[in-house]
Amino acid sequence: MAEQVAVFAGGCFWCTEAVFNDVVGVKKVESGYTGGSVPSPSYKQVCGGDTGHAEAIRITFDPDVLSYADLLDIFFATHDPTQLNRQGNDVGTQYRSAIFPQDEEQEREARAGLDRANADLDGRVVTTIEPKSEWWPAEDYHQQYWEGEGQRNPYCIATIPPKLQKLRKSFQARVKGAGAPA
Repeated sequence: MAEQVAVFAGGCFWCTEAVFNDVVGVKKVESGYTGGSVPSPSYKQVCGGDTGHAEAIRITFDPDVLSYADLLDIFFATHDPTQLNRQGNDVGTQYRSAIFPQDEEQEREARAGLDRANADLDGRVVTTIEPKSEWWPAEDYHQQYWEGEGQRNPYCIATIPPKLQKLRKSFQARVKGAGAPA
């Protein structure tokens, strides 16, 4: 089967990108902006909270190795989908928890994933399912941030390792280097 794309927003894109880069079957993760009204927004504009965009990631994955449902389960487990328009100290609609299905099948699966998460979290999930919209890649210095600058950034050092620990604990068979093919 051909590669597919998934688009998720779960707070700071540096943090969500780092998680999905470690998942078996993920071919590429790109940080960017979606869900807003301003063409080709800058990081500064999005951080201002006035463009309507979310910091998001676009995941290219192999559906023969990893299903969209698996991606959704990892997404819900590695960020807090019960916080409205925030993740930790990052506050504003640009840090909202959202799924941007790329087609009708992904929308059906997103609704099922949302139902699973709500069952696990007593109906407290505030994640939205939003229409597919224009994707704007973030500036180059945001791409693969954890692998470079992020490991020297105190915010990332405090935020990303706990997310990676959740991934490795709950989805051990899905982690690259855990005996599964990349």
